[in-house]
Amino acid sequence: MYAIVDIAGKQFKVAKDQFVYAPKIEGEAGTSVSFDKVLLLDNNGSVEVGAPTVKGVKVSGTILEHVKGNKVIVFKKKRRKGYTVKNGHRQQFTKVQIESIG
Repeated sequence: MYAIVDIAGKQFKVAKDQFVYAPKIEGEAGTSVSFDKVLLLDNNGSVEVGAPTVKGVKVSGTILEHVKGNKVIVFKKKRRKGYTVKNGHRQQFTKVQIESIG
């Protein structure tokens, strides 16, 4: 059994007892969250596709921790002008464990 869920504007394929690194979600570690925007549900071969979402289905999980992703270097340069800019960025994620689909 799996579902495709929209979490903070991004789509994730989730199953029970799986960890997902979603964009940062408000809440402390240990709190439970539920996601209503279920786009597809596969229950042992029977597929339900939502238009746009599947009615009456929720995915619930628990926030485990807030983490940062790998550093991404943003480097800009204009040749022959002496212009260079170097910036770094680390995206913030929330580690969520999926507890139930249904």
